[in-house]
Amino acid sequence: MESTIKNLLVGHAQTLFGTEITESSIQFQPTRKDVAGDFTLVTFPFVKMLKCTPEQAGEIIGSFLKTHLTEISSYEVIKGFLNIQLADSYWLDQFKQLSADPTLGLPAPNSKSLIMVEYSSPNTNKPLHLGHLRNIFLGYSVSEILKAAGHSVVKTQIINDRGIHICKSMLAWLKYSPQNEVGERENPANSGMKGDKLVGKYYVEFDKHLKLETEAVLSLWFASEFSGFDKNVVAEVKRLIEAQVGKDEKAIETIQDKIKEIARNQTDLMREAKNMLVRWEAKDPEVYLLWQTMNGWVYQGFEKTYQKMEVDFDKYYYESDTYLLGKDVVAKGLKEGVFYQKEDGSVWIDLTEDGLDEKLLLRSDGTAVYITQDIGTAIERFNDYPDIKGMVYTVGNEQDYHFKVLFLILQKMGYEWAKNCFHLSYGMVDLPTGKMKSREGTVVDADDLMDEVIASATEMTKERGHLDGLSQQDKDRLYTNIGLGGLKYYLLKVDPKKRMLFNPAESIELNGHTGPFIQYAHARIKSLLGKSTEDFSTWNTPKLGSEEKQIIKTLNIFPEVIQTAATEYSPALLANYLFDLVKEYNHFYQSVSILSEEHIDTRKLRLAISATVSKVAATGMKLLGVHVPERM
Repeated sequence: MESTIKNLLVGHAQTLFGTEITESSIQFQPTRKDVAGDFTLVTFPFVKMLKCTPEQAGEIIGSFLKTHLTEISSYEVIKGFLNIQLADSYWLDQFKQLSADPTLGLPAPNSKSLIMVEYSSPNTNKPLHLGHLRNIFLGYSVSEILKAAGHSVVKTQIINDRGIHICKSMLAWLKYSPQNEVGERENPANSGMKGDKLVGKYYVEFDKHLKLETEAVLSLWFASEFSGFDKNVVAEVKRLIEAQVGKDEKAIETIQDKIKEIARNQTDLMREAKNMLVRWEAKDPEVYLLWQTMNGWVYQGFEKTYQKMEVDFDKYYYESDTYLLGKDVVAKGLKEGVFYQKEDGSVWIDLTEDGLDEKLLLRSDGTAVYITQDIGTAIERFNDYPDIKGMVYTVGNEQDYHFKVLFLILQKMGYEWAKNCFHLSYGMVDLPTGKMKSREGTVVDADDLMDEVIASATEMTKERGHLDGLSQQDKDRLYTNIGLGGLKYYLLKVDPKKRMLFNPAESIELNGHTGPFIQYAHARIKSLLGKSTEDFSTWNTPKLGSEEKQIIKTLNIFPEVIQTAATEYSPALLANYLFDLVKEYNHFYQSVSILSEEHIDTRKLRLAISATVSKVAATGMKLLGVHVPERM
């Protein structure tokens, strides 16, 4: 209706306003709850054209619209706002179209441009954790919402399978893994441990030993013992130690952190890890075989976790492949003058004129950094899918600067498609116990967390009962759907840009802003519909009550919500819409009779409304990756 009004006003602007207007001057907003109206038109932009007060402008426009549009039953002008009320017949017609449409008004599949969405993209040195859950559920849901909005979508991830962090796990496994009676080192087969968790165990083990060696170096330095260390390192450490004099506590802490970082790089363990990285890039057979073996363990572990999450990918990219392309691109950019080389052989780009800083692209030893492989990956993706009109990177907001630099570098290298790259930046997830740290082993493991919420959902559902007649297999499926549904919804209902606090117990509550609240409403509607034997697909026009009208209005905007959620890459918009819809339905359910309503057409309408709410809830929750059960 808003589009109809815009077209009407633009088409008759010369007659109505004495001048041409554009659609941008026509502004709508929701009607205040304390006044009558289905939507509101702001009249202030037309005051100057009509040379009258805002109230008079509202009367002129309102009278014109009511004369030309039979769908408008009445209007009211309050100050500069024209509150427009639509006829009941309009809302009933809208509802008939929506309820009879199997697609609920959504566009045809693959009718819009191709968009690639990257999510998960884990490191192969540790298992997936709570932070990954928000990333994965967010990326998966954005992909599904984009599909619902008509886009073709390629779901992808970049496997961060190389780098110093991978070498840390590899080296620690070589140095510290125990051997059994036949000389085998600890592995998934003989330990019973998931491969990703086993490798993650040795990443933590590396950090424990690194701390001990670092402390030993620091104790020497603070005792003024510098023999055996590089003279340039010694000079820098002495300078930093002296720089602490007279500084406040915060400045001293910053300086000490710098000294600790230098000390870490002077340990034998860190030197060994760096040497292993150089050997890996040189394709040393021993190192490469170890890398393939341990990564294989991790991939098997990841796949089990993805299956439990019920998420999928269309295309995998591996950093171990794309960093080579990235190095070639950097070499090309160096020849073309986009990049420059320092005396130590390292390659950089100067972005200071763009308000950023200088960025390292290749280290002095020739090894690649993260942005090197990201450059290579982006180029390879657009080569693989030349029709891509958008690339969405689902990555935490601690990488905001990284992606500004990446997109700018790609543009400077002449890749026009770089303007279509978008960083879906999301806030970190905190727990009541505090921030997680992978190196210290304080992360909340994704598998463990999923098991925890499913166990809690099992206990809660058993206490409520109401599952007579279900097989154990169906019960187990229900427990899983409630637990994982609560987890997914809780992580998706918050605006992606916001940092959030996750409470596992709260996520599965039946009351409140939770997934199980919506799941239970769906199950209750299914139970209601199961008690009816009549055909409610058609009805003669009944009187439309306020309860029916309000919920029909909310149902009517479902396609718009999907489109907005797709445009803004925000499942939170859909999640909150579904919660509001279910709240309105619960009010509707408690306020009117449905099965016992005597008027047959009113009863059919209310059953049709119930069925459509159920369908919208099921469709919307599926786009969030959540199953809605028939019984709870």
